[in-house]
Formats: sequence, structure tokens, C-alpha cells
Amino acid sequence: MSDITELLLDAAADLLAVHGFHGLRMIEVASRAGVSRQTVYNEFGNKEGLVQAVAAHRTEEYLTGIASRLGQDPDPWEAMRSAFRFTFEQTEKDRLVSAMLTGQDAEDLLPFLTTRGHPVLFHATEVVEQHLTEHFPGRHVRLAAETTVRLALSHLLMPSGDLESAVDAVVGVAKATLEA
Repeated sequence: MSDITELLLDAAADLLAVHGFHGLRMIEVASRAGVSRQTVYNEFGNKEGLVQAVAAHRTEEYLTGIASRLGQDPDPWEAMRSAFRFTFEQTEKDRLVSAMLTGQDAEDLLPFLTTRGHPVLFHATEVVEQHLTEHFPGRHVRLAAETTVRLALSHLLMPSGDLESAVDAVVGVAKATLEA
């Protein structure tokens, strides 16, 4: 990824967190990144393309962090605990994701995690499925992986307790699904 692309994605993410999709202006993104508006259009095509690129970039950052944590502990359940703890903690720190989840200033972004969230669900499920397959060869792990990711997203959208309770629930469901 070029430095210009990185600057544009960061600028767009910051502005999306404050203004949402409808309030995002390509000229503001360009100004923050120190480039022309035409450069933004050349790089992403249109506002929808820019927002999709921001979503893909952020998803990749999360998935890289998750995959890293899944590989750090030989115990598959402790590794999953670490990965989901990372996810929940990062979400609290990430202005854009927080805005998407809470609707504060960016309520029009929520569909990128819900009704249009298939790319996030699909890729996150693949990462968890790969982890479970490595630890439970020969087992059908797809259902456990997808259910676990869906539950994690649900906890992010509507928290019902503290961070450790959410992590316990997510990992507990994965265990129960595999043992069923």
C-alpha cells in the first residue's frame, strides 16, 4: 500500500468517525491528506469505494492482530481468549469502530457491520476456522467458527457485561459447539 493510500485511508477513517458516511466529503479527505480531490477519486473511484477501502483496511488490521494472538498460545482456548480480548479492547480504542457501533455521529455506518457486514463476518470466520482446524483436525469447525464470530459481533453491538464476561461467553460457545 502506498503512503498516499495510507494517508487517505487514515484521513477518511477520522472523518467518518465524526461525520458518518453522508457527512464525508472527498475534498476534506484530500485536504487532510495533503493531496488534491482528484487524487482521492483516482485512488478510490468514489465515496463508496473509499468507505469500502477503509472498512477493508480496518478489517485487515483487526484480523492480523487476531491471527497473531491465535498463534501465540499452544492452548487453543487461551489463544481464542487472547484474540477476542484484543478485539474487544481495540474496539473500545478505535474511534471509527466505536462510532459505527454506538451510532454517535456516524449512525449511517452501522450497516457496514450489520446488513452489509458480510465481508467482515466472512474473513473473521476464516481466521477462527483456520485456528480451530489446526487444533482440532478432522473436526467440522465451520459452525463453531462462524457462531463464535457472530457472538463476538453481537457483544460488540450490544454489550451485556464486562469485557471478561464477553470473552468467556464467546470462547464458551466455541467449546460447546465443538463438543456437541
